[in-house]
Amino acid sequence: MLWVAALVAGLWLCLCCWFQVSCRRAGVQIALRSRSCSCPALLLVAHPDDECMFFAPVVLALRKLCWPFTVLCCSTGDFYGHGKIRTEELVHSCGVLGIPRSNVTFIDHRDLPDNPGIQWDIQLLASIVLNYIEANSIELVVTFDEDGVSGHANHISLYTALRHLHSDGKLPQGCSVLTLKSVNVFRKYISLLDLPFSCLQSHDAIFVLSYEEYRQAKNAMKCHRSQLLWFRHFYLLFSRYMWINSFNFLSHDEKSWKSF
Repeated sequence: MLWVAALVAGLWLCLCCWFQVSCRRAGVQIALRSRSCSCPALLLVAHPDDECMFFAPVVLALRKLCWPFTVLCCSTGDFYGHGKIRTEELVHSCGVLGIPRSNVTFIDHRDLPDNPGIQWDIQLLASIVLNYIEANSIELVVTFDEDGVSGHANHISLYTALRHLHSDGKLPQGCSVLTLKSVNVFRKYISLLDLPFSCLQSHDAIFVLSYEEYRQAKNAMKCHRSQLLWFRHFYLLFSRYMWINSFNFLSHDEKSWKSF
């Protein structure tokens, strides 16, 4: 029976490699070519390190397409009192990912604390995000979905705020929202082996890193030295989010961006 297990494992690895090559040949898995690249995309995150722990594949893919990228981090990550250190770490991490310091903005508001048990003030958050989108002519917002990848209340608040803006028709015309698909714990920690599941499951866009880009994402995470506890090293090795991002649009009307 060992040879059967080895055969299945080998076939699965081949399938993963085939899907990786196929996804990367598509190159622009999301049809951003039909949009102007002069207007920046916004990565909306809750804490310093979200940008590389969860969103490195989409950031590196869009930067390869020469899309200008901005980051709005809605807290300083001050849960343990390291806010000043963590903001600098985020700036350095973004630099590794190709996002200049001038494109990184932090929100430090007492009603938006870094706390996994606190749901943020949605009206306040929505107002801040909308002002940023309008001031910077944002055409694409990238953020978490309703499960926030890890179930973190602050992550979920970002989705809720954007859903609120979208439902009320407050987002500028032409501004679309991509939400990062959350997966179960098993899939979350099987690294690139999750690729067949990700490709076969319903999605609107998928981004997969090469090995060189994966190393770039790891180097970005290593900028967050204050966060590199033992389990973070485990995350770098085994998390599928270090390799794969699959997304859904917030609205079905936005699928005109696709060109598979």
